Amino acid sequence: MQLTGLHHMTAVTGQAAQNLAFYTQVLGLRLVKKTVNQDDVSAYHLFYADGEGNAGTEVTFFDWPHAAKNINGAGSIARTALRAPSRAALDWWAARLTAAGVSHTGVFEVDSQALIHFTDPEGQSLALVNDNGAPGGQPWAHSPVPVEMGIRGLHAVTLKVRDLRPTAWVLTEVLGFERAREYPAAADSPHRVVVFATAGGGPGTEVHVEAGAHLTPGRLGRGGVHHIAFRTPNDEEHRAWQARIARMGLNVTPVIDRYYFKSIYFREPGGILYEIATDGPGFATDEPMDRLGERLALPPFLEPRRAEIEAGLRPLHVEPPL
Repeated sequence: MQLTGLHHMTAVTGQAAQNLAFYTQVLGLRLVKKTVNQDDVSAYHLFYADGEGNAGTEVTFFDWPHAAKNINGAGSIARTALRAPSRAALDWWAARLTAAGVSHTGVFEVDSQALIHFTDPEGQSLALVNDNGAPGGQPWAHSPVPVEMGIRGLHAVTLKVRDLRPTAWVLTEVLGFERAREYPAAADSPHRVVVFATAGGGPGTEVHVEAGAHLTPGRLGRGGVHHIAFRTPNDEEHRAWQARIARMGLNVTPVIDRYYFKSIYFREPGGILYEIATDGPGFATDEPMDRLGERLALPPFLEPRRAEIEAGLRPLHVEPPL
């Protein structure tokens, strides 16, 4: 039983229309599901992914317009790294971000990897990393970004916690990650980032952790990441993970059927919310593959409330690609 990598990350936006424009028109991801937060149906839950909505490529958002601005710190998922297919693609992306008015670092190297740091319009910290053409992810053919330059999915997430030991224990002893390597948190910094990897490592499998008493507490808000989800292939292993996490003394939820996948949630000792999600059944369960994201999709248990739910949502239109 092994987690096969990152499934999705879920962040917070206060500007759903602006968020939609940035992630589809600038980053070129596909809106594969426009639905609602099943625990708060007054809020959109937007799923961006590759052309097929594959697990491991999903960047998702809760629309909470009244949330305060996010502050990264201890207890935060502080950066999400996405996969670019080559070093040449990073140069292309640097030019694209500049043309779109997005501030970025340019291409530089950290941990022997070429990457670009930038933020979305609400300040969420993002990176594009050269994955050297590793398999996985099918960029959308109708994206404004050429397929050969398209984002292939999630590469890694960076966590910040005050004490490495309990976070490392959960990752290694509970979830089966291996401690892979470490690198400086910044140039000339005495602080280190420790990399944990599952399923043999590589793009889409890594959790980077910066730890230390120098970190002040974070506060989740718009422009911040709510949780990170890990992949498991089927319902049987998913139930086994729920049982294992409970046996290890962590407060884990029962299995929750999200309709597009099944989920369990628990918070690790550093304050980070983790989810484990099944790969399927996927986003084409209730929409044809060629029409994903075009209408408000509701799971069957919410469908009887469609009129009420739609009345409580701000209009959000899917614009054609630029």
